[in-house]
Amino acid sequence: MQMLMRRPDLKRFIAVAPPAGMYDFTFLSPCPTSGLVIYGTADEITPPQDTENMLKKSTRQKGIAISAAKIQGADHFFTNQQDELAATMSAYLQREVGKVGR
Repeated sequence: MQMLMRRPDLKRFIAVAPPAGMYDFTFLSPCPTSGLVIYGTADEITPPQDTENMLKKSTRQKGIAISAAKIQGADHFFTNQQDELAATMSAYLQREVGKVGR
């Protein structure tokens, strides 16, 4: 995630179950790149509220959007829900790939 701040050539990101309660993510404000944060509602390592708080606190540069995808019942490792995780990432990539460079 810190690389986003140092690499202006990165056009999008996907963060899967970022450890929002374990680390200070204020370095992402203002976030320079659009992206997707995916997390599970049953994450025992990073409680969903920590991720939601991280997203609420983050600011974005003009024109930047950070989407959130919540997978119901998913634990930190998306046990037995890898297909839903993959589908969520795939849908985001398909939707965003044409926007890169705009």
